[in-house]
Amino acid sequence: MTMDDTDQLAPLCFVLMPFGKKLDAAARLTNFDSVYSQVIAPAIDRAGLEPIRADEEKIGGTIHKPMFERLMLCHYAVADITGANPNVFYELGIRHAMRPRSTVIVFAEGTVLPFDIALVRGIAYRTDQSGEPVDAETTIAAIAKQLIAARGNPLDDSPIFQLVDGVPRWEVDHASTDIFRKSHDYTKKYKDRLAVARAQKDKAAGEVQKIAVELSSANLLEIETGVMVDLFLSLREVKAHGAMIALYGRMPAPLQRAKMMREQLAFALNREGRSAEAETVLREVIAEFGASSETNGLLGRVYKDRWDKAKKDDLPEAPALLRSAVDTYLAGFEADWRDAYPGVNAVTLMEMMAKPDPRQAAILPVVRYSARRKIARDPDYWDHATLLELAVLARDADDAGEKLGEALAVARAPWELETTSRNLGLIREMREGRGEDAGWIGKLEKTLLDRAAKLAGAA
Repeated sequence: MTMDDTDQLAPLCFVLMPFGKKLDAAARLTNFDSVYSQVIAPAIDRAGLEPIRADEEKIGGTIHKPMFERLMLCHYAVADITGANPNVFYELGIRHAMRPRSTVIVFAEGTVLPFDIALVRGIAYRTDQSGEPVDAETTIAAIAKQLIAARGNPLDDSPIFQLVDGVPRWEVDHASTDIFRKSHDYTKKYKDRLAVARAQKDKAAGEVQKIAVELSSANLLEIETGVMVDLFLSLREVKAHGAMIALYGRMPAPLQRAKMMREQLAFALNREGRSAEAETVLREVIAEFGASSETNGLLGRVYKDRWDKAKKDDLPEAPALLRSAVDTYLAGFEADWRDAYPGVNAVTLMEMMAKPDPRQAAILPVVRYSARRKIARDPDYWDHATLLELAVLARDADDAGEKLGEALAVARAPWELETTSRNLGLIREMREGRGEDAGWIGKLEKTLLDRAAKLAGAA
Protein backbone atom coordinates (compact mmCIF):
# COMPACT_ATOMS: atom_id res chain seq x y z
CA MET A 1 0.00 0.00 0.00
CA THR A 2 1.42 3.38 -0.98
CA MET A 3 0.99 6.63 0.88
CA ASP A 4 -1.44 7.79 -1.81
CA ASP A 5 -3.51 4.61 -1.34
CA THR A 6 -3.69 5.29 2.39
CA ASP A 7 -4.81 8.88 1.84
CA GLN A 8 -7.71 7.71 -0.37
CA LEU A 9 -9.13 5.38 2.30
CA ALA A 10 -11.82 6.57 4.70
CA PRO A 11 -10.31 7.88 7.96
CA LEU A 12 -10.67 5.52 10.91
CA CYS A 13 -13.05 6.23 13.78
CA PHE A 14 -12.35 4.29 17.00
CA VAL A 15 -15.44 3.17 18.95
CA LEU A 16 -15.08 2.90 22.74
CA MET A 17 -17.95 0.85 24.16
CA PRO A 18 -18.79 -2.38 25.98
CA PHE A 19 -19.66 -5.60 24.19
CA GLY A 20 -22.82 -7.68 24.47
CA LYS A 21 -25.74 -7.03 26.77
CA LYS A 22 -25.18 -5.22 30.06
CA LEU A 23 -27.30 -3.97 32.96
CA ASP A 24 -26.63 -0.54 34.45
CA ALA A 25 -26.94 0.42 38.14
CA ALA A 26 -30.69 0.97 37.66
CA ALA A 27 -31.08 -2.53 36.13
CA ARG A 28 -31.71 -1.10 32.66
CA LEU A 29 -30.52 -3.42 29.89
CA THR A 30 -28.54 -2.22 26.88
CA ASN A 31 -27.62 -4.41 23.92
CA PHE A 32 -24.36 -2.69 22.99
CA ASP A 33 -23.80 -4.88 19.94
CA SER A 34 -27.16 -3.74 18.52
CA VAL A 35 -26.39 -0.11 19.38
CA TYR A 36 -23.10 -0.46 17.52
CA SER A 37 -24.49 -2.18 14.42
CA GLN A 38 -27.75 -0.22 14.15
CA VAL A 39 -26.71 3.25 15.34
CA ILE A 40 -23.00 3.99 15.81
CA ALA A 41 -21.50 2.17 12.80
CA PRO A 42 -24.10 3.57 10.34
CA ALA A 43 -23.51 7.09 11.69
CA ILE A 44 -19.74 6.75 11.27
CA ASP A 45 -20.23 5.43 7.74
CA ARG A 46 -22.56 8.35 6.90
CA ALA A 47 -19.85 10.75 8.04
CA GLY A 48 -17.46 9.18 5.51
CA LEU A 49 -15.40 7.37 8.14
CA GLU A 50 -14.61 3.71 8.83
CA PRO A 51 -15.49 2.32 12.28
CA ILE A 52 -12.97 0.28 14.26
CA ARG A 53 -14.10 -1.32 17.51
CA ALA A 54 -12.01 -2.58 20.42
CA ASP A 55 -11.54 -6.34 20.89
CA GLU A 56 -10.14 -6.37 24.40
CA GLU A 57 -13.42 -6.71 26.30
CA LYS A 58 -14.27 -9.88 24.40
CA ILE A 59 -11.48 -11.67 26.24
CA GLY A 60 -12.09 -10.10 29.64
CA GLY A 61 -8.51 -8.88 29.89
CA THR A 62 -6.50 -5.82 29.08
CA ILE A 63 -4.21 -6.04 26.08
CA HIS A 64 -3.10 -2.43 26.08
CA LYS A 65 -0.96 -1.99 22.95
CA PRO A 66 -3.73 -2.13 20.29
CA MET A 67 -6.02 -0.03 22.45
CA PHE A 68 -3.38 2.68 23.02
CA GLU A 69 -2.60 2.77 19.31
CA ARG A 70 -6.24 3.25 18.41
CA LEU A 71 -6.80 5.95 20.98
CA MET A 72 -3.72 7.85 19.83
CA LEU A 73 -3.72 7.27 16.08
CA CYS A 74 -7.39 7.32 15.09
CA HIS A 75 -8.29 10.89 14.17
CA TYR A 76 -11.91 10.37 15.26
CA ALA A 77 -13.60 8.47 18.09
CA VAL A 78 -17.06 7.72 19.47
CA ALA A 79 -17.38 6.80 23.17
CA ASP A 80 -20.53 5.17 24.60
CA ILE A 81 -20.48 5.87 28.34
CA THR A 82 -23.75 4.07 29.14
CA GLY A 83 -23.49 2.07 32.35
CA ALA A 84 -20.33 3.86 33.51
CA ASN A 85 -18.17 1.00 32.21
CA PRO A 86 -14.71 1.46 33.81
CA ASN A 87 -12.82 0.37 30.69
CA VAL A 88 -14.65 2.93 28.56
CA PHE A 89 -13.98 5.74 31.05
CA TYR A 90 -10.32 4.74 31.28
CA GLU A 91 -10.01 4.83 27.49
CA LEU A 92 -11.97 8.09 27.25
CA GLY A 93 -9.62 9.69 29.79
CA ILE A 94 -6.60 8.68 27.71
CA ARG A 95 -8.29 9.96 24.55
CA HIS A 96 -9.09 13.34 26.11
CA ALA A 97 -5.52 13.64 27.38
CA MET A 98 -3.99 12.82 23.99
CA ARG A 99 -6.47 14.27 21.50
CA PRO A 100 -7.86 17.82 21.79
CA ARG A 101 -10.77 17.19 19.45
CA SER A 102 -12.90 14.84 17.32
CA THR A 103 -14.30 12.66 20.13
CA VAL A 104 -18.09 12.21 20.17
CA ILE A 105 -19.78 11.00 23.38
CA VAL A 106 -23.04 9.04 23.30
CA PHE A 107 -25.16 7.39 25.99
CA ALA A 108 -28.54 5.71 26.47
CA GLU A 109 -31.34 8.10 27.37
CA GLY A 110 -31.78 8.19 31.15
CA THR A 111 -28.10 7.54 31.90
CA VAL A 112 -26.95 9.38 35.03
CA LEU A 113 -23.67 11.00 34.04
CA PRO A 114 -20.84 11.25 36.60
CA PHE A 115 -20.19 14.82 37.77
CA ASP A 116 -16.78 15.04 36.09
CA ILE A 117 -18.26 14.42 32.66
CA ALA A 118 -21.77 15.85 33.04
CA LEU A 119 -20.81 19.13 31.33
CA VAL A 120 -19.26 17.43 28.29
CA ARG A 121 -21.51 17.57 25.25
CA GLY A 122 -23.06 14.21 24.43
CA ILE A 123 -25.76 12.60 22.28
CA ALA A 124 -28.48 10.47 23.88
CA TYR A 125 -29.97 7.46 22.11
CA ARG A 126 -33.18 5.62 23.02
CA THR A 127 -33.64 1.93 23.79
CA ASP A 128 -36.66 -0.24 24.56
CA GLN A 129 -37.11 -2.52 27.58
CA SER A 130 -35.10 -5.29 25.92
CA GLY A 131 -32.17 -2.91 25.43
CA GLU A 132 -32.60 -2.62 21.65
CA PRO A 133 -32.19 0.82 20.03
CA VAL A 134 -35.31 2.66 18.85
CA ASP A 135 -35.68 5.76 16.65
CA ALA A 136 -32.21 4.98 15.34
CA GLU A 137 -32.34 7.41 12.42
CA THR A 138 -32.54 10.46 14.70
CA THR A 139 -29.43 9.38 16.61
CA ILE A 140 -27.56 8.38 13.46
CA ALA A 141 -28.15 11.81 12.01
CA ALA A 142 -26.99 13.56 15.22
CA ILE A 143 -23.77 11.53 15.52
CA ALA A 144 -22.99 11.88 11.80
CA LYS A 145 -23.57 15.65 11.97
CA GLN A 146 -21.11 16.02 14.84
CA LEU A 147 -18.47 13.86 13.13
CA ILE A 148 -18.87 15.77 9.85
CA ALA A 149 -18.46 19.04 11.75
CA ALA A 150 -15.32 17.66 13.39
CA ARG A 151 -13.92 16.85 9.93
CA GLY A 152 -14.70 20.25 8.47
CA ASN A 153 -14.21 22.73 11.30
CA PRO A 154 -12.68 20.92 14.28
CA LEU A 155 -13.10 22.52 17.69
CA ASP A 156 -11.62 21.27 20.94
CA ASP A 157 -13.99 18.86 22.70
CA SER A 158 -11.56 17.51 25.29
CA PRO A 159 -12.22 19.22 28.65
CA ILE A 160 -8.48 19.11 29.35
CA PHE A 161 -7.66 21.24 26.31
CA GLN A 162 -10.78 23.39 26.77
CA LEU A 163 -10.09 24.32 30.38
CA VAL A 164 -6.31 24.15 30.84
CA ASP A 165 -4.13 26.64 28.96
CA GLY A 166 -0.78 25.64 27.52
CA VAL A 167 -1.33 21.87 27.34
CA PRO A 168 1.10 20.53 24.68
CA ARG A 169 -0.61 19.36 21.51
CA TRP A 170 0.86 16.11 20.29
CA GLU A 171 0.97 15.70 16.52
CA VAL A 172 1.11 12.25 14.91
CA ASP A 173 3.55 11.89 12.04
CA HIS A 174 2.25 10.51 8.75
CA ALA A 175 4.47 7.42 8.85
CA SER A 176 2.91 6.24 12.13
CA THR A 177 -0.63 6.58 10.84
CA ASP A 178 0.29 4.76 7.61
CA ILE A 179 1.71 1.79 9.55
CA PHE A 180 -1.35 1.75 11.81
CA ARG A 181 -3.66 1.84 8.80
CA LYS A 182 -1.90 -1.10 7.17
CA SER A 183 -2.18 -3.08 10.42
CA HIS A 184 -5.91 -2.33 10.63
CA ASP A 185 -6.54 -3.38 7.03
CA TYR A 186 -4.58 -6.61 7.62
CA THR A 187 -6.70 -7.32 10.69
CA LYS A 188 -9.95 -6.57 8.88
CA LYS A 189 -9.00 -8.87 6.00
CA TYR A 190 -8.55 -11.85 8.30
CA LYS A 191 -11.64 -11.08 10.38
CA ASP A 192 -13.73 -10.89 7.22
CA ARG A 193 -12.26 -14.17 5.98
CA LEU A 194 -13.02 -15.89 9.28
CA ALA A 195 -16.61 -14.64 9.22
CA VAL A 196 -17.05 -16.05 5.71
CA ALA A 197 -15.37 -19.33 6.72
CA ARG A 198 -17.64 -19.82 9.75
CA ALA A 199 -20.69 -19.39 7.52
CA GLN A 200 -19.69 -22.27 5.23
CA LYS A 201 -21.68 -24.85 7.26
CA ASP A 202 -20.25 -28.28 6.35
CA LYS A 203 -17.07 -26.69 4.99
CA ALA A 204 -16.57 -24.34 7.96
CA ALA A 205 -14.09 -26.55 9.83
CA GLY A 206 -11.82 -26.91 6.82
CA GLU A 207 -11.99 -23.23 5.89
CA VAL A 208 -11.21 -22.02 9.43
CA GLN A 209 -8.33 -24.47 9.81
CA LYS A 210 -6.98 -23.36 6.42
CA ILE A 211 -6.64 -19.85 7.84
CA ALA A 212 -5.04 -21.25 11.00
CA VAL A 213 -2.45 -23.08 8.90
CA GLU A 214 -1.82 -19.92 6.89
CA LEU A 215 -1.03 -18.04 10.09
CA SER A 216 0.96 -20.90 11.62
CA SER A 217 4.22 -19.54 10.25
CA ALA A 218 3.47 -15.91 11.12
CA ASN A 219 5.01 -14.04 14.02
CA LEU A 220 2.00 -13.67 16.31
CA LEU A 221 3.67 -10.73 18.05
CA GLU A 222 3.06 -8.80 14.84
CA ILE A 223 -0.60 -9.82 14.48
CA GLU A 224 -3.27 -7.78 16.22
CA THR A 225 -4.96 -9.33 19.24
CA GLY A 226 -8.39 -9.25 17.59
CA VAL A 227 -7.31 -11.61 14.80
CA MET A 228 -5.93 -14.17 17.24
CA VAL A 229 -9.02 -14.02 19.47
CA ASP A 230 -11.32 -14.35 16.47
CA LEU A 231 -9.34 -17.30 15.13
CA PHE A 232 -9.21 -18.95 18.58
CA LEU A 233 -12.99 -18.74 19.00
CA SER A 234 -13.61 -19.74 15.38
CA LEU A 235 -11.61 -22.92 15.99
CA ARG A 236 -13.79 -23.63 19.01
CA GLU A 237 -16.91 -23.09 16.91
CA VAL A 238 -15.79 -25.71 14.39
CA LYS A 239 -14.65 -28.07 17.18
CA ALA A 240 -10.97 -27.91 16.19
CA HIS A 241 -9.85 -28.29 19.80
CA GLY A 242 -6.34 -29.52 19.03
CA ALA A 243 -5.74 -26.50 16.80
CA MET A 244 -6.96 -24.26 19.62
CA ILE A 245 -4.36 -25.71 21.97
CA ALA A 246 -1.61 -25.29 19.38
CA LEU A 247 -2.59 -21.66 18.70
CA TYR A 248 -2.65 -20.84 22.41
CA GLY A 249 0.89 -22.17 22.78
CA ARG A 250 2.13 -19.62 20.22
CA MET A 251 0.27 -16.59 21.58
CA PRO A 252 2.11 -13.66 23.19
CA ALA A 253 2.32 -14.03 26.99
CA PRO A 254 -0.03 -11.09 27.80
CA LEU A 255 -2.80 -12.68 25.72
CA GLN A 256 -2.15 -16.11 27.22
CA ARG A 257 -2.67 -14.63 30.69
CA ALA A 258 -6.12 -13.25 29.83
CA LYS A 259 -8.82 -15.00 31.84
CA MET A 260 -11.07 -15.87 28.93
CA MET A 261 -8.24 -17.31 26.85
CA ARG A 262 -7.19 -19.58 29.71
CA GLU A 263 -10.80 -20.69 30.21
CA GLN A 264 -11.12 -21.57 26.52
CA LEU A 265 -7.79 -23.39 26.59
CA ALA A 266 -9.13 -25.52 29.45
CA PHE A 267 -12.32 -26.19 27.49
CA ALA A 268 -10.24 -27.42 24.53
CA LEU A 269 -7.97 -29.54 26.75
CA ASN A 270 -10.97 -31.25 28.34
CA ARG A 271 -12.51 -31.97 24.93
CA GLU A 272 -9.19 -33.50 23.87
CA GLY A 273 -9.27 -35.86 26.86
CA ARG A 274 -6.62 -33.94 28.81
CA SER A 275 -8.81 -33.30 31.83
CA ALA A 276 -5.97 -33.14 34.38
CA GLU A 277 -4.37 -30.25 32.47
CA ALA A 278 -7.77 -28.57 32.09
CA GLU A 279 -8.34 -28.85 35.84
CA THR A 280 -4.94 -27.28 36.59
CA VAL A 281 -5.61 -24.33 34.27
CA LEU A 282 -9.06 -23.65 35.72
CA ARG A 283 -7.93 -23.97 39.33
CA GLU A 284 -5.20 -21.42 38.64
CA VAL A 285 -7.77 -19.05 37.12
CA ILE A 286 -10.03 -19.41 40.17
CA ALA A 287 -7.08 -18.86 42.51
CA GLU A 288 -6.24 -15.63 40.65
CA PHE A 289 -9.68 -14.23 39.85
CA GLY A 290 -12.02 -16.00 42.28
CA ALA A 291 -15.02 -18.21 41.56
CA SER A 292 -17.26 -17.27 38.65
CA SER A 293 -20.17 -18.85 36.82
CA GLU A 294 -18.05 -19.26 33.67
CA THR A 295 -14.85 -20.67 35.19
CA ASN A 296 -16.66 -22.91 37.68
CA GLY A 297 -19.06 -24.01 34.97
CA LEU A 298 -16.11 -25.22 32.91
CA LEU A 299 -14.43 -26.91 35.88
CA GLY A 300 -17.74 -28.48 36.89
CA ARG A 301 -17.95 -29.96 33.39
CA VAL A 302 -14.45 -31.47 33.81
CA TYR A 303 -15.59 -33.27 36.97
CA LYS A 304 -18.94 -34.19 35.41
CA ASP A 305 -17.20 -35.83 32.43
CA ARG A 306 -14.88 -37.75 34.79
CA TRP A 307 -17.85 -38.89 36.86
CA ASP A 308 -19.75 -40.03 33.79
CA LYS A 309 -16.78 -42.14 32.64
CA ALA A 310 -16.14 -43.53 36.15
CA LYS A 311 -19.82 -44.43 36.50
CA LYS A 312 -19.83 -46.30 33.17
CA ASP A 313 -16.65 -48.16 34.19
CA ASP A 314 -18.13 -48.85 37.66
CA LEU A 315 -15.14 -47.24 39.40
CA PRO A 316 -15.23 -46.57 43.17
CA GLU A 317 -14.25 -42.90 42.76
CA ALA A 318 -17.47 -42.08 40.87
CA PRO A 319 -19.39 -40.75 43.94
CA ALA A 320 -16.47 -38.47 44.93
CA LEU A 321 -16.24 -37.06 41.38
CA LEU A 322 -19.99 -36.43 41.41
CA ARG A 323 -19.70 -34.48 44.68
CA SER A 324 -16.83 -32.44 43.20
CA ALA A 325 -18.94 -31.59 40.17
CA VAL A 326 -21.92 -30.56 42.32
CA ASP A 327 -19.84 -28.42 44.68
CA THR A 328 -17.99 -26.74 41.81
CA TYR A 329 -21.15 -25.89 39.88
CA LEU A 330 -22.79 -24.65 43.07
CA ALA A 331 -19.85 -22.36 43.85
CA GLY A 332 -20.17 -20.90 40.35
CA PHE A 333 -23.89 -20.27 40.81
CA GLU A 334 -23.32 -18.65 44.19
CA ALA A 335 -20.71 -16.37 42.60
CA ASP A 336 -23.34 -14.98 40.21
CA TRP A 337 -26.97 -15.80 40.95
CA ARG A 338 -28.00 -14.23 37.60
CA ASP A 339 -26.46 -17.11 35.60
CA ALA A 340 -28.67 -20.18 35.92
CA TYR A 341 -26.32 -22.48 33.94
CA PRO A 342 -24.11 -23.70 36.82
CA GLY A 343 -27.16 -23.74 39.10
CA VAL A 344 -29.24 -26.09 36.96
CA ASN A 345 -26.22 -28.37 36.55
CA ALA A 346 -25.76 -28.44 40.32
CA VAL A 347 -29.39 -29.35 41.13
CA THR A 348 -29.55 -31.92 38.30
CA LEU A 349 -26.39 -33.68 39.48
CA MET A 350 -27.70 -33.63 43.06
CA GLU A 351 -30.44 -35.90 41.74
CA MET A 352 -27.78 -38.38 40.58
CA MET A 353 -26.50 -39.05 44.10
CA ALA A 354 -27.39 -42.29 45.86
CA LYS A 355 -29.40 -40.14 48.24
CA PRO A 356 -30.58 -36.83 46.69
CA ASP A 357 -28.68 -33.87 48.14
CA PRO A 358 -30.88 -32.06 50.72
CA ARG A 359 -29.63 -28.71 49.37
CA GLN A 360 -31.53 -29.34 46.13
CA ALA A 361 -34.92 -28.33 47.54
CA ALA A 362 -33.58 -24.98 48.76
CA ILE A 363 -31.55 -24.14 45.66
CA LEU A 364 -34.00 -25.20 42.96
CA PRO A 365 -36.40 -22.23 43.42
CA VAL A 366 -33.46 -19.81 43.26
CA VAL A 367 -32.26 -21.33 39.99
CA ARG A 368 -35.81 -21.13 38.62
CA TYR A 369 -36.05 -17.45 39.57
CA SER A 370 -32.69 -16.76 37.93
CA ALA A 371 -33.80 -18.43 34.69
CA ARG A 372 -37.13 -16.56 34.70
CA ARG A 373 -35.39 -13.21 35.15
CA LYS A 374 -33.10 -14.03 32.24
CA ILE A 375 -36.09 -14.90 30.06
CA ALA A 376 -37.72 -11.57 30.96
CA ARG A 377 -34.61 -9.72 29.78
CA ASP A 378 -33.12 -11.72 26.93
CA PRO A 379 -34.51 -15.23 26.34
CA ASP A 380 -32.89 -18.02 24.35
CA TYR A 381 -33.43 -21.76 24.01
CA TRP A 382 -31.30 -22.67 27.02
CA ASP A 383 -33.37 -20.53 29.37
CA HIS A 384 -36.54 -22.41 28.39
CA ALA A 385 -34.69 -25.73 28.52
CA THR A 386 -33.50 -24.87 32.02
CA LEU A 387 -37.08 -24.25 33.18
CA LEU A 388 -38.14 -27.55 31.57
CA GLU A 389 -35.39 -29.41 33.43
CA LEU A 390 -36.31 -27.71 36.70
CA ALA A 391 -39.97 -28.66 36.26
CA VAL A 392 -38.94 -32.29 35.79
CA LEU A 393 -36.74 -32.14 38.89
CA ALA A 394 -39.71 -30.70 40.82
CA ARG A 395 -41.89 -33.61 39.53
CA ASP A 396 -44.37 -31.14 38.01
CA ALA A 397 -45.54 -32.91 34.84
CA ASP A 398 -48.02 -30.18 33.84
CA ASP A 399 -45.43 -27.41 34.14
CA ALA A 400 -42.89 -29.57 32.31
CA GLY A 401 -45.29 -30.00 29.40
CA GLU A 402 -45.80 -26.25 29.20
CA LYS A 403 -42.07 -25.54 29.36
CA LEU A 404 -41.43 -28.19 26.71
CA GLY A 405 -43.68 -26.32 24.28
CA GLU A 406 -41.89 -23.03 25.00
CA ALA A 407 -38.50 -24.65 24.45
CA LEU A 408 -39.54 -26.28 21.18
CA ALA A 409 -40.83 -22.93 19.90
CA VAL A 410 -37.36 -21.37 20.05
CA ALA A 411 -35.12 -24.40 19.32
CA ARG A 412 -32.50 -23.62 16.68
CA ALA A 413 -30.44 -26.77 16.25
CA PRO A 414 -30.91 -30.55 16.73
CA TRP A 415 -28.01 -30.81 19.20
CA GLU A 416 -29.73 -28.43 21.62
CA LEU A 417 -32.79 -30.69 21.85
CA GLU A 418 -30.62 -33.81 22.02
CA THR A 419 -28.65 -32.33 24.94
CA THR A 420 -31.85 -31.56 26.85
CA SER A 421 -33.19 -35.06 26.12
CA ARG A 422 -29.98 -36.61 27.51
CA ASN A 423 -30.27 -34.54 30.69
CA LEU A 424 -33.87 -35.62 31.20
CA GLY A 425 -32.84 -39.21 30.50
CA LEU A 426 -30.33 -39.11 33.36
CA ILE A 427 -33.06 -37.96 35.75
CA ARG A 428 -35.50 -40.61 34.49
CA GLU A 429 -32.98 -43.44 34.77
CA MET A 430 -32.03 -42.45 38.32
CA ARG A 431 -35.63 -42.28 39.46
CA GLU A 432 -36.56 -45.54 37.78
CA GLY A 433 -33.57 -47.11 39.55
CA ARG A 434 -35.15 -46.02 42.82
CA GLY A 435 -38.44 -47.65 41.83
CA GLU A 436 -40.20 -44.40 40.92
CA ASP A 437 -42.63 -44.20 37.98
CA ALA A 438 -40.87 -41.81 35.57
CA GLY A 439 -42.47 -42.84 32.29
CA TRP A 440 -43.83 -39.32 31.78
CA ILE A 441 -40.24 -38.06 31.53
CA GLY A 442 -39.58 -40.57 28.75
CA LYS A 443 -42.41 -39.02 26.73
CA LEU A 444 -40.71 -35.62 27.03
CA GLU A 445 -37.44 -37.15 25.84
CA LYS A 446 -39.13 -38.69 22.80
CA THR A 447 -40.79 -35.40 21.84
CA LEU A 448 -37.44 -33.64 22.02
CA LEU A 449 -35.71 -36.28 19.89
CA ASP A 450 -38.52 -36.31 17.32
CA ARG A 451 -38.24 -32.56 16.89
CA ALA A 452 -34.44 -32.82 16.69
CA ALA A 453 -34.81 -35.33 13.85
CA LYS A 454 -37.13 -32.94 12.00
CA LEU A 455 -34.72 -30.07 12.40
CA ALA A 456 -31.85 -32.24 11.17
CA GLY A 457 -33.88 -33.30 8.14
CA ALA A 458 -34.73 -29.68 7.29
CA ALA A 459 -31.10 -28.51 7.50
